[in-house]
Amino acid sequence: MPQTPHVERHFTASAIVRDIVIGMADGLTVPFALAAGLSGAIAQTNIVVTAGLAEIAAGSIAMGLGGYLAAKSDAEHYAAEERREHQEVEEIPREEMKEVADIFRDYGLAEDHVRAVVEAMTERPKQWVDFMMRFELGLERPDPGRARTSAAVIAGAYVAGGLIPLAPYMLFRDASVALKVSVAFTLAALAIFGYVKGRFTGSRPFRSAMQTTLTGGLAATAAFLIARAIS
Repeated sequence: MPQTPHVERHFTASAIVRDIVIGMADGLTVPFALAAGLSGAIAQTNIVVTAGLAEIAAGSIAMGLGGYLAAKSDAEHYAAEERREHQEVEEIPREEMKEVADIFRDYGLAEDHVRAVVEAMTERPKQWVDFMMRFELGLERPDPGRARTSAAVIAGAYVAGGLIPLAPYMLFRDASVALKVSVAFTLAALAIFGYVKGRFTGSRPFRSAMQTTLTGGLAATAAFLIARAIS
């Protein structure tokens, strides 16, 4: 009887999703707070739009640079730990062999199997180091282009998120009307964003939408109150 081939579906773009979440969340809340705070003191929306666009430009650059530096730091940390592991494998192989054996014992392997695996691994120094990096230190080899990708994704998500609460101020001349529409736009965007994020990450979409809307709404409210108090 022919069997249906088993196809595993695992989500492997968690780093990209994390960057989108970081950029989109800040993009939705910070420009909203700025625009809302200014709308309380300025009746015309042209100044709000100008200030909002300037903030989006500056914020996207700052967020993108932060993502770039964070990814570069991760890569540098991995490289430093990898050099240290290579040195330890060469200079103190007995201690490293014991660490490998302890890892396999924690997984419940029999002592005979542990000894055979450790001996086989010592014949492959590169794989030995890769194993220690992953299972001893819990580090995954970073993507060489991760820094540039992270910067671009975070900056792009920030711009996309920031234009949503700012769009009503481009459509309406009355700041009070624009503020009400901006609130509706922002909450709707948070809900849609949370739902899509839930679908991609495997969590419950509606629950993710509620959590994102609640968390983002509270953050936007707090930012709005602070901006209004200052203005």
